[in-house]
Parts: sequence; structure tokens; C-alpha cells
Amino acid sequence: MTELKHAKDVGAPDPELNTSPIAEEGGDETEILRLEVPGEPVCYFNNQSFPTGTHIKSGTSLLKCDYGIWIPAGPADPDNP
Repeated sequence: MTELKHAKDVGAPDPELNTSPIAEEGGDETEILRLEVPGEPVCYFNNQSFPTGTHIKSGTSLLKCDYGIWIPAGPADPDNP
């Protein structure tokens, strides 16, 4: 849990900058995105690259990089969901 508490706060995605696809929580689109993003070793968020397995905070969401796709990993503040 310590890793999640130290997740980098990246703010909101800027549509002008390179950001990897963000899957919707509980959505079926993850598999569709996997076809579009063929296993990239990193994810991008506002032109910054993050290796697979990295957690970031974007607003109230915690996201995990999973081979080129951001996957929702819960609330950014688990003490205040």
C-alpha cells in the first residue's frame, strides 16, 4: 500500500499532450483497447512515460499502467473514497 500512497499526482489529462488510453472502471473496453495498443512497455500521461506497473493519481482516480493502457486501480485517496 505504501507504493500507492506515493503515486505521482499528474493532474488531469491534457488533450493536447500524448496520453495513453484510459479504460473505464468496470467497462468491457479494456479488451478492445488491447487490440489497439499492442502491449507497449510504457504508458504516457501528458507526454510523460511511465513503465508498466506504475501507479499515478489523476484527480480522484488512481490509475495503473498495464502495457500501454491506464487501468483504474481505485480511488486516489483510499482513506476518503
